[in-house]
Amino acid sequence: MDLEETSLPGIGLRHDFMTRGGRRVGVVSHRDGTRELVFYRADDPDAVATSVHLVTEESDMLAELLGAPRIVERLAKLVDQVEGITSETLLVTPRSPYDGRTIADTAARTRTGASIVAVSRHREMVPSPTPDFRFAGGDRVVVVGTPEGIAAVREILGDTGAGS
Repeated sequence: MDLEETSLPGIGLRHDFMTRGGRRVGVVSHRDGTRELVFYRADDPDAVATSVHLVTEESDMLAELLGAPRIVERLAKLVDQVEGITSETLLVTPRSPYDGRTIADTAARTRTGASIVAVSRHREMVPSPTPDFRFAGGDRVVVVGTPEGIAAVREILGDTGAGS
């Protein structure tokens, strides 16, 4: 599937793609941070049939709805491909020694061999969080590794098993 990128001077950037069903769909990212979903006419892929303007919160929600399941799907495929590797969601409680501290502070990968691959916070998924990502109580942390490695990360984070 090809994604076309078009600069819109004074407006922002437009990304378009063709669905398998033959419909052209686009997203216009405006300079003010708003987004616009654009649906082109079936009989004329250059003519807009309808568009939907989205404020930042609506764009984030749509991205979460479309993106989070893909992350989980990709993790499931990875787990199926690699014997002995699994994934689990752990909880960072407000009592965790890492509430307010960074991923780097945990040294989880070095200490356990398991990797923190995503964090879910208030219905927002953060895929591939960087070492400076700061945990907050209530975060759900997706960890990939051996069962022993994941158990060790659970102990580091202070998860009592309620996050799975």
